[in-house]
Amino acid sequence: MDVEKTKLDPGHPACAGCGAAIAMKIVSSVLDDGTRIVIPAGCWSIILGRYPFSSLRLPAVHTPFAFAAAFATGMRAAQEFKAKKAQVVVWAGDGATYDIGFGLLSAAAERNEDILYICYDNEAYMNTGAQRSSSTPKGSVTPTTPLGKPEEKKDIIGILVKHGVPYAASASIAFPEDLKSKVLKAKAIKGFRFILIHCPCPTGWGMDPSLAVRAARLAVECGIVRLFEVEKGKYRETYKPKGLPVELYYGLQKRFKKPAGGFEPPTC
Repeated sequence: MDVEKTKLDPGHPACAGCGAAIAMKIVSSVLDDGTRIVIPAGCWSIILGRYPFSSLRLPAVHTPFAFAAAFATGMRAAQEFKAKKAQVVVWAGDGATYDIGFGLLSAAAERNEDILYICYDNEAYMNTGAQRSSSTPKGSVTPTTPLGKPEEKKDIIGILVKHGVPYAASASIAFPEDLKSKVLKAKAIKGFRFILIHCPCPTGWGMDPSLAVRAARLAVECGIVRLFEVEKGKYRETYKPKGLPVELYYGLQKRFKKPAGGFEPPTC
């Protein structure tokens, strides 16, 4: 990774091992200077820092939880009206993407708005106590699913592909070159583009902060998170996992410790 090119400054207030901060460090290294960042409520509302200070060397604006896609749409329209070419990027967590902001996300995708929407997916509402979202994996113990979440994780990329978007991809902080290549490809495409980044949260997942990248890599190597892209409706896997036992991934985290009467984590 080109660390010297990252636009995330040290000293930000993210938790130790925060996957969402690692993701921004990677992604911002390939974003153009002046890229407009739209940040809805979530972990990054805190990581960015309090005005007039900012941990990010890019212009950024906060929005309410539900409105990031609509705000980015308006910002992009203003850019076109002024004949400016700055990229507009939404940087949102899974709560603002899968749940609270899903209606406006769907509308922007259906209209094929010319924005790049990136979701840092830590699989729960981590900023408010790790409550379950529709991104939370089946079997995961959270404050709102104390016996383990009974529902499967929502297939957000599959849903957006059904909208006919020109580009959608999954990525992981443990595979930075794959992530950077997908951001660079998305930047060159006009229309609605979506990238989902798997971002472990040591605090919410109940694991040592030093294991964040290892957990992200195991998620891929165990086949739990697949790295792929869908361009103009054509699916392509960008990494072939080693097929390691899923217990290696689940065993790192307290959120998959089975409570009495609870649900087992999935086995495949």
